[in-house]
Amino acid sequence: MKTEELAQLPTSLAAPDFKVIEPHLAALDKHLILRTYIDGYTIGDLDTKIWIAIRTNKAAAAFIKRGILVNLSRWYNYVDQSHPEIQEEIKAKDDAEKARKAALSKAGASYNMALQDVEKGVVTRFPPEPSGYLHIGHAKAALLNDYFAHELYKGTLLLRFDDTNPSKEKQEFQDAIVEDLALMGIKPDKTSYTSDYLEVLYQYCIRMIKEGHAYADDTDQETMRAERMDGIASKNRDNSLEQNLAMFEEMKAGTEKGLTYAIRAKLSVDNPNKAMRDPVIYRCNLEPHHRTGTAWKMYPTYDFACPIVDSLEGVTHALRTTEYTDRNPQYQWFLDTLKLRQVHMWDFARMNFIRTELSKRKLTKLVDAGTVWGWNDPRMPTIRGVRRRGMTIPALRDFILKQGPSRNIVVMDWTNFWASNKKVIDPIAPRHTSIDVKDKVTATIINGPEKPYTEDKPKHAKNPAVGIKKVAYSKNLILDQEDVKLFKQDEEITLMNWGNAFVRKITGSNPVISIELELHLEGDVKKTEKKVTWLSTEGQDLVPAEVWDFDYLMSKDKLDEGDNWEDFVNPNSSSKLDALCDGNVTDLKEDDIIQLERKGYFRVDKAAGAGQPIVLFNIPTGKTK
Repeated sequence: MKTEELAQLPTSLAAPDFKVIEPHLAALDKHLILRTYIDGYTIGDLDTKIWIAIRTNKAAAAFIKRGILVNLSRWYNYVDQSHPEIQEEIKAKDDAEKARKAALSKAGASYNMALQDVEKGVVTRFPPEPSGYLHIGHAKAALLNDYFAHELYKGTLLLRFDDTNPSKEKQEFQDAIVEDLALMGIKPDKTSYTSDYLEVLYQYCIRMIKEGHAYADDTDQETMRAERMDGIASKNRDNSLEQNLAMFEEMKAGTEKGLTYAIRAKLSVDNPNKAMRDPVIYRCNLEPHHRTGTAWKMYPTYDFACPIVDSLEGVTHALRTTEYTDRNPQYQWFLDTLKLRQVHMWDFARMNFIRTELSKRKLTKLVDAGTVWGWNDPRMPTIRGVRRRGMTIPALRDFILKQGPSRNIVVMDWTNFWASNKKVIDPIAPRHTSIDVKDKVTATIINGPEKPYTEDKPKHAKNPAVGIKKVAYSKNLILDQEDVKLFKQDEEITLMNWGNAFVRKITGSNPVISIELELHLEGDVKKTEKKVTWLSTEGQDLVPAEVWDFDYLMSKDKLDEGDNWEDFVNPNSSSKLDALCDGNVTDLKEDDIIQLERKGYFRVDKAAGAGQPIVLFNIPTGKTK
C-alpha cells in the first residue's frame, strides 16, 4: 500500500459497518505479508493509529480475533503483546465508558441516549425565569442537566436566568433559585443572565428586520391570536423595512405609539405547526427591571432569546421538556436564519403528579389568595414546600434521577415519591412518643413503682448510633383514647418499652375517662393482641405539641379539558391536633426528623421553647390511608 493510502486507514477503519471496512482490512493484510510493522523496522505513528482504530471498532476487532486474515492478525496480536504503552489511551477510554455505564446503572433509569457529538464536549444549561420558586418539575430539569454535564460526560453546566419579563421577576425569586439549587447539590460552572445580552439581542433583532425576517405589528393581542389560529396574515406583514425599523425605535423609547407594537418573526402564516406562525419576539414593558432598572422599555421573548444566547454561550445540548417540542423547529429556524453555531436539542417528559398543579401562574394565585401559607407551604409542590414537609435531598435526587430523560408523559402518584424518602429517614429517625390531648385517658398502675424513675433507652432499637433517650416510669400514665376504647376487662395488653399489664378497671365509655392496670412484666409480649404507646405524667416534663397533617391541594386526580382549576382547590387540606410528647423532644431543633411511635414520621417545623409548643409536620410514607 502507498503511504497516502496507509495514512487514510485510521479514518477508513472507524466506520461501524463491516462491509465498508472489509476491503481496507484485506488490503492491510496483504501489505503485512513480509512486514513486522506497517512502515519501517520499529513501531511508528501509523502502527499506533491503525491499531487503535481497529481496537476501538467492535466489528473490526471481532473479525481480527477470528484469525481469517493471518498476517493482519499476527501484526495486531504482536503489537498488543509487545507495546502496552499504546494501550493507555484505549484504557482511559474504556475506564471512562465503564464509569459512565456504572453511573447509568446507579441512576436506575435509561440514560443511554444517542446525544450527538458528545466527544467534542458537553455544555448544558438550566434557564429558569426568576418569577417564582422552583418546583419539582424544575428540579427534574435542573438535575438532568447537572447529571448529563457533570456525571455522564464531565462537561459544563450553565445556570442562566431568563430575566426578560420585569412584570413577574424579583430578586427574591432569583436568590431563592440559587439557594435551592445549592440545596440539591447542583453547582453550576457559570451563572449568567439573559438581561446581560439585551444590547446583543437588540442588534440581532435589527438584523432580522433589515434582512426581511421580522416586522413590527400593532395588531391587538386578541386579534393576533385569532389570526394565528386561522392562518391569516397580519395587515402589517408586508410593511416596509423603514417602517419596521422606525417602529422598533419607538418601542425602544417606550413612546405611546411604540407601546402598541410588538416585533414578530416572519416565519410562516399558515404552517401546520402553529408555533411557526410569525411568533412575537419583542414586546414593550415599562416596569423597572430588577437588574437593569429602566434602561430598557422593551424585552425579547424567551423563544427569541434562548437559541441566540444558547449558541453564544457555547451550549452544546439544550435539554427541554416535551412541551417545547412544537417550538423546536422555531428554535432551529432562529439558529439557521441568524447563521449561529448549532445547538443539539433533546426533549424529556416533565414530571406530573396527581392532584397537583405545577403551573407557576396558578401556584402564584394560591399564594396571593392566602390559600396556602407561602411558597414554602408543605402542601406546595415547590422544592421548599416538599422540603418543609420532610422530603430529604438524597431521596429527592434519587427519585428524580430514576425517572430518567424519557419522553413518555405520565401522571405519577405521590406514593413512590414519599416511599423513596422513607428508605432514607427510617434507619436514622429517633423514636419518640406522643399522646393526643383530646380525650386522653389517665391510667393508674395499681402495682406500679412507688417513686417515679427513668431508664436510658436507645432512640432507635436497630441503630444505636442514633443515641440514647430517657424513658420515665411511674404509676400514673396517659394513653390515647383510640387505643383504650378497644380494651376489654381483664385483657392482657403490652405497654411498649415496659412490658405486659392486665386491664383491671375501665371507667366511662365513649369516651373512656380512666383505667386501672396491673403490671405483669413476666408476660409474653408476643402473645398480646394490643401493643400501645403511653407516657408517664411523673418523672419528666411532658412537652406540648402541635401536630399537623396535610392533604392534596387539589380534590381531583387529573383535571379534564374545560375544568376550572379553582373549582377543585381543596378547602380542607390541613388539620392540626394538640398532643403531649415525651420530655426528650426538648432537645429537637428545626428540620430534625423523628418518628412518633405508631403514628408516623414527622419533621420539626418549630422547636419547643419559651412556653411554646413544638410544631410537627407529618411526613407521608407512600402508604395510602
